[in-house]
Amino acid sequence: MPREQFTDPGTGTRTPAPARRGRRDAVLRCLRASGEPLGAAEVAGRLGVHLNTARFHLDALVTEELAVRGTAPRTEPGRPKIVYSAAEAGEDGSRSFRLLADILVGAVASSADDPAAAATEAGRAWGGYLTEAPAPTESVGAGEGQRRLVENLQSLGFVTEAAEEDGETRIRLHNCPFLEVARRRQDIVCGIHLGLMQGALETLRAPLAVESLRPFDSPGLCVATLRRAGPSAGPAPGPAGR
Repeated sequence: MPREQFTDPGTGTRTPAPARRGRRDAVLRCLRASGEPLGAAEVAGRLGVHLNTARFHLDALVTEELAVRGTAPRTEPGRPKIVYSAAEAGEDGSRSFRLLADILVGAVASSADDPAAAATEAGRAWGGYLTEAPAPTESVGAGEGQRRLVENLQSLGFVTEAAEEDGETRIRLHNCPFLEVARRRQDIVCGIHLGLMQGALETLRAPLAVESLRPFDSPGLCVATLRRAGPSAGPAPGPAGR
């Protein structure tokens, strides 16, 4: 029986599957040996492999729950740098976390008259709790409010892109930390995320409001639209369906 082959995404050459596994193990060892998260280019440089090869194996390790993906803080404009780190050896916390999320989502769905509204209100409360408020007589400007909101979203695990489109500020949300659960109960999970953003901006007293949150605008991508508003602006509408 012929041995399973795969095409290396960096070089285009075909190699036996055991070689692929060995290279992936080398990438995982590289992450474990590092004292800090690494970008794909750094992994490629340390192992002497093509950048696309490093990305391929890093993404596969994330899928296998052997590595976690995150973002590194930036000091200049532009897309956040995506970094990877090894998951704790023997840890099955992500699987347990998804189970817990499913249980809690089910509890909200079965006990609340309006599950989406209840989820949004819970998210708003936690958004305020997770955001450092300015002094009672102070507020933050629109730019600082947007920056702090993006920081909050990134700390939750989102990869974000903020851009001005058609005169509106839109934040594109990739890498949803609750993606599997959101696909099953979009109304509840996306309601929580909407509330988190609302609560953060209300706590900052920024002249911004979340006009809409459009779930799954494309596969794996949600889009939040912000509008300028006064400090007393009312709550934004719920997540908009496609």
